[in-house]
Amino acid sequence: MMISKKKRLTIVTLGSLLVLGASVSLGTDSAKAAAKTTVVNVALKPTNQADLTNYVYNTVDPTSAQYHQYLTPAAFADKFGQSDSYIQSFKNYLKKYHVKAVAYPGNMSLRLTATTTNMKRAFEAKNVPAAKKGYPAKTRYKLPGKLSSKVVAVIGLYGQQTKKATNKTAKKAHTALTADLPTTSTKPDTTLAGNAFSRKYGAAKFANAYKLNTLYNRGLQGQGQRIGIISYSDIHNSDLTTYWRQSGVNDDVSRIHRIYTVGTKADAQKSLNDSLGGLQTEATVDVQSASSVAPQADIDFYVGNLSGTKTSDASTYFASFMTAVSSNQDKQISTSFSPDEEAAAEWGDPSTSVKQYSNAFNLLLEQAAAQGITVFKSSGDYGRTSQSSLKEIHSMSSSPYQVIVGGTTLPYQKIINNKLIDIPTERAWGNVNATTASDLKYGIFGASGGGFSALNPTPRYQQGVSGVNTFRAVNYLSEQKKTHQFVVNKNPHVIFGTGHSRNLPDISGNADVQTGYATYISGKVISVKNVGKHRKIIKTPSKQWSVSGGTSYTSPQMAAANAVMNSGRQTPIGFWNPQIYQFAQQADSPFTVLDGTENNNLYYTGQPGKLYNQATGLGTINFEKLYDKFGSEQ
Repeated sequence: MMISKKKRLTIVTLGSLLVLGASVSLGTDSAKAAAKTTVVNVALKPTNQADLTNYVYNTVDPTSAQYHQYLTPAAFADKFGQSDSYIQSFKNYLKKYHVKAVAYPGNMSLRLTATTTNMKRAFEAKNVPAAKKGYPAKTRYKLPGKLSSKVVAVIGLYGQQTKKATNKTAKKAHTALTADLPTTSTKPDTTLAGNAFSRKYGAAKFANAYKLNTLYNRGLQGQGQRIGIISYSDIHNSDLTTYWRQSGVNDDVSRIHRIYTVGTKADAQKSLNDSLGGLQTEATVDVQSASSVAPQADIDFYVGNLSGTKTSDASTYFASFMTAVSSNQDKQISTSFSPDEEAAAEWGDPSTSVKQYSNAFNLLLEQAAAQGITVFKSSGDYGRTSQSSLKEIHSMSSSPYQVIVGGTTLPYQKIINNKLIDIPTERAWGNVNATTASDLKYGIFGASGGGFSALNPTPRYQQGVSGVNTFRAVNYLSEQKKTHQFVVNKNPHVIFGTGHSRNLPDISGNADVQTGYATYISGKVISVKNVGKHRKIIKTPSKQWSVSGGTSYTSPQMAAANAVMNSGRQTPIGFWNPQIYQFAQQADSPFTVLDGTENNNLYYTGQPGKLYNQATGLGTINFEKLYDKFGSEQ
């Protein structure tokens, strides 16, 4: 989702994903921090990595005996997870330090809870200063050899308590938690109602553009399905019902099921009621989008709230995902959040490296795929970067075991900055000429996230596909050295090159703010007023409709479309990627390739004649054709 910002803060909205830093505990003194509960996740190795990966691919290979032989978490534990005896050994060791350990179903990771002091003692955790200036400090820990040999990553372990923050730093963290609403200069026309409103601003717009409406006509609306949404914030039920009623869709709030994965319900709702910010906005967009595209599906809403704990963002994110996957209720999961970028300098978890976390997350997603769960993730809103930078950086995780969803622009004609912008056909989201003067000033350029992973190699399903690991790009932007603001190059030139890693995104859908979707959200907007020598914080109730854009919309919409398709099947579709890359190479492909040179995300463009393009992946989907493709191979 595009959210305007004037400078980058500790918690910022980057590339549609709310990318979170580890400093939300700022302002906690050492005595209180020691008494706080901390959540640490320990990711474990599978008993046989090669067998696990092959099994994941075999579940969606019609020629394999394991085709659609999805595993329950218990069966996964027996086949690939660590033994019960090993898990018990870990629990026994930690119990001596008053650390509670629970294995997630599947025996691929442990969730640990304790006070920060006891957790530190159990791991002999020590703080290690950063090797380079500007990098975060690390935590060094020890475990008995018989336990550590099967550990992939320890996530969220702090070696020492966070020092009491200065007032200046605390205010910065507080400001970051209360980001502005993502609004455009126009508001949705609420005199429209029901399907008319939905066609212009909501689910019907998505469904009509990508032929999902033909599946509605077959009676498929997600009935019997559950969609998992991974979030850092709670939401207001009243915002959902207002949105649903305006859009004319099922307004039964009982289909929303909250699961508080880190922190308590009370802490999550207190944070929600204290102020209206980017976390709440992102969560609201996710639920409103998914629940309206699949109006008969239930939503399992996994909320990880850090405010009452001493826990890293990465550990919270992992806990929420692992809870969803190991619960095995949702055959489609979506997230528009990320704990951080793939760049090591930005990584906020002290006890695990970026690479270790990526490996742990890949294993988590392999368990999901083996269980028949399809996972969707937003690609980002800043082209090849996840922040205002010219350096290619993507949000965690760029795993090949999830469907990464990019953004497009639907046809429109509009005057922006006194220029007529005419988009006759759908194209990649990213257009220098449609960038507003305000965005130009602050270096915010909305564009589909795409490019190459810094951590994951090219997966087997992408190998040999035309356009993969080659690219065409145009350097539309340059960065001013002093201000770090962007300017448009007067003489951009074409760049050809190659890549050698996981290409992203996989697919795309409408995400441009100019052709965006309506969102309704309420809360308290924080402002500061000078009263004499003092500054007074004012909380003003706000209820707003806005028209917004970003791949935060496309990911939950795709998950909901998957629920619609699954509602007409005997077995879940499962791991999309090996299947869709095969479909894309067939004569009756369900994808519309966007390979024109004008299709750009402000760096990567289309590659004429190629099936894959880093600005939009395989392109947009015709869900009628895709459903029939999946259906023909049940």
